[in-house]
This record gives sequence, structure tokens and C-alpha cells, in this order.
Amino acid sequence: MPKVLLTGGGTAGHVTPNIALIPYLKERGFEIEYMGSYDGIEKKLIENEGIPYTGIDSGKLRRYASVQNLKDPHHILHGIREARRYMKKNRPDVVFSKGGFVAVPVVLAARRYRIPVVIHESDLSPGLANKICIPRANKICFSFPETEKYLGGKGIHTGLPVRDELLKGDPAKGREVCGFTTEKPVLMVIGGSLGSLNVNNAVRGALSQLLEKFQIVHICGAGKMDPSFDGTPGYVQFEYVSDGLNDLMAMSDVFISRAGANVICELAALKKPNVLIPLGTDASRGDQILNAESFEKRGFSHVLLEQDLNTDSLIAAVAEVFENKDKYIDAMEKAGGENAARMVADIIAETAGEPVPDGDTDVSDEEIMAAHMEEDKEQEEE
Repeated sequence: MPKVLLTGGGTAGHVTPNIALIPYLKERGFEIEYMGSYDGIEKKLIENEGIPYTGIDSGKLRRYASVQNLKDPHHILHGIREARRYMKKNRPDVVFSKGGFVAVPVVLAARRYRIPVVIHESDLSPGLANKICIPRANKICFSFPETEKYLGGKGIHTGLPVRDELLKGDPAKGREVCGFTTEKPVLMVIGGSLGSLNVNNAVRGALSQLLEKFQIVHICGAGKMDPSFDGTPGYVQFEYVSDGLNDLMAMSDVFISRAGANVICELAALKKPNVLIPLGTDASRGDQILNAESFEKRGFSHVLLEQDLNTDSLIAAVAEVFENKDKYIDAMEKAGGENAARMVADIIAETAGEPVPDGDTDVSDEEIMAAHMEEDKEQEEE
């Protein structure tokens, strides 16, 4: 039985596409294992799927003074050695990386032991972690048509793998969970797996006006709920939703969201009109802005830049999208697209056992630290 090692972590967006692949890889006869950090969000999500999980060391490079900053480079380099030991002992037939810093040691170790690698780039432009991995991959799957120019001729436009169950939500179950009726449309607010303080504050500032038109379900992020709004008629807030998220999304008519690739590709798959508020360059490398611009250009989304975000602009953006929802839905339906999870699983199966092209197997410690720093910046964004 061929073995595939999946990797990726740091945020849910680096993990859920891997989860989407699992049933398709099982169909193709793969034994599946996963490598991530010791205690990142990926560990719980993958273990819930019943997939064997191996943790490796992963430090955290903070952008503020801390004694831990003296220790963490040791942890990062230790993680690289752990990945190499695993690869030498277990020799998977292929590695699939969804990205995040924890994937870098795994890809480098696979390359050293001449194990073929497939990676997926979710965002329109690759981050530092994937820039390190791209030259060392056999094939690169990608979500946005504009990404191909960064991939050196090895790219395959697949779209982003989306979990099948996300497409099978029950609106009635969602309304039951929230106590909503069928008399008013539903607005759903998603700030990404870590939540977004700025988006949360803007929504709460506009809440009384938005509730005149909509029932609102608000996924706030861990530690970002505001108990002063508990019991507000027509408004329900959650820190995070896993089970039943498909039902909440199915019942919702319009969305306010950050512009991480994972969530916006899910919105496109579900054909849900949306307002995107991309994370600004002060807290990221600007990838969400590029993602959002691509979706707006294709007619999928209305983009509201963070520097323009206020009560009036948010209310106006939501009103525009809802009034023109059929136009947005039509654009997403015309775009079509194949089943990305099936396509990526096929590519992984085709790549298993392929020869690995000659090239460098190592990168400098400075490159690895820089990639880790970029990932930490986006994970700490608010």
C-alpha cells in the first residue's frame, strides 16, 4: 500500500484542505500519515479524523522582546532534524504540503531523501514558506489563475480542495441552532480561524442598523466574544464552529469575511455573495488584498479595504451585495470548476514514486527563520 505524508499547519486554512483530500486518497489506496507541530491547531483537527499524527518541534519567532526568542531558533532547527529522522525511517512514497512554516522542514527532509513532493499554494502570491518549498517540489497545485507566473512551469491550476460535507449543509438545522426564522435573510460574519478584532468591532458598531434587515450569526474567534451582546434578538455569536459549520453557512444569504484563500474559496464553492475585508499590509504581506482583488475582478465579491472600514461603509457594502446578490451568484456559477480535492488527489497519486529532479536540498538558517517570522506575523494579526 503506498504511503502519503500530509503536512501543513499554523491556522485552520493550512489544515482543512488536507482533510478534504483524505477520502479521495483513501479511495486511491493510500496509507495516510500527518506531520505537524507538537501542539498546533492541526494536531487536534487531524487526530479527530483518525489519521496517525507525528509532531515536530516548532519555535515561535516573536516580533517583541522575549527571553523565549533566544531559545526558539534551537526549537526550529530541532524540528528540521526530527523531520529528517522520520523521513529516513519511514520513507513515504510522496509528501503533500499545504503550507505554513511547519511544512518547510518536512519538504526539505523529503528532498534530502529523494521523496517526491506535491505542494499547494492557496494564496495568489506565494509566501516565504512556499517560496522555499516551490523549487524543491515536483508539482505545485494552485487556487488563483494569476499564481501560475510564480511557479516556474510546475504549476497545475486545481482550485482549493473543499470538504465535501461543507457543501451538504442543512439550512433548517442552522436556523434551529441559532433560533432564527425564515422571515429575514441571514448575514454571516467570519474573521478567519483566529478571528479578527477589527472586523468584530466594525460589525458590532453597525449591529443595530444591520439587524433591521438581517439576522446575524457571528464567528468571532477565540477570546473575542463580547458578552454584552448576549441575548440580542436576531444576533448569535460563537468563538469557533467546527461541527455544524456547513449548516450555518448553508442558511446564510450574505457574508462578511476576511480574505484568506481558504474561506473565500469555500464561499465561491457555495456560491455565497460576500463582502471581503482583507487583512492590511501592516499585519500581513498583503496576500489577502491580492486574493480579494482577484475575486472582485471575477465578480465574486465586493471588497472593502480595512483603511476604509467604518460603520457607514460596512452597512453600504452589505446592502450593495445583498441587493445585487443574483449578479454575484451568477458570476460564481459561470466560473464552474472541477472537484479540486479529486484533482489534487489524482496528482498526488501520479507523483508517488516519481523521480526527484536534481537541485539543492538545503536552505540557509536565515531563510528558514525569515519564513517562520512571516507565518507568525499573520497568525498574530490581531
